Amino acid sequence: MLAAKVLLAAFGLALLTDLGSLVAEAETGHRIAKPLLMPLIAAFVVVRGGPRLLVAALLFGWGGDVFLLSGADWAFLVGMGSFAVGHLCYLALFAAVRGAAAPPRWTAPVYGTALVVLVVLLWPGLPAELRVPVAGYAALLTVMARQSTALGLLAGLGGALFLVSDLIIATGIAGWPQLPEPDFWIMLIYSAGQLLLAIGVLGVLGTSGRNAATGAPGR
Repeated sequence: MLAAKVLLAAFGLALLTDLGSLVAEAETGHRIAKPLLMPLIAAFVVVRGGPRLLVAALLFGWGGDVFLLSGADWAFLVGMGSFAVGHLCYLALFAAVRGAAAPPRWTAPVYGTALVVLVVLLWPGLPAELRVPVAGYAALLTVMARQSTALGLLAGLGGALFLVSDLIIATGIAGWPQLPEPDFWIMLIYSAGQLLLAIGVLGVLGTSGRNAATGAPGR
């Protein structure tokens, strides 16, 4: 479908612009390009006949992106809340899509152990007022990432990348040493994660017919 290819190309251009702006420290370019990313993936999902819950998850991610452009503490919390609602949309979508299937058994101890270890290690470095919200958000994100593995390799990889991108943010807040250009890596990994989640879901559903569980229209 031509429209889907055009939207993916536009997403790629917006992502390259955003990443280039981060490297060049061009704040204006970042502020223009970043808010375009999730709406372009959402539009791609729509033209592919994807489920409304997937579109909602991406748009709540867009809300988080926009609020995180501000450096204010309240905006960070609101943005985190918007991402959290997006994770709930993903969880509802995964439950509807996979039916009676379940994530691979090995994912429970792996993701569960990772969550506990990371929260314990990050806790002392987090500001007191952010410890509980960040821990709660981390638990929700980890559950989402684990459940995404039930939809196959692409969706599972997308969920894992989303988790990694937010982990980089959390380590920065906790004062851990960072990679060079951490914002570059955060946006690259996060955007790739969201795109893979979308493509993975669309691949499982297919793009023809109607999925009654998710309310996805046909092409």
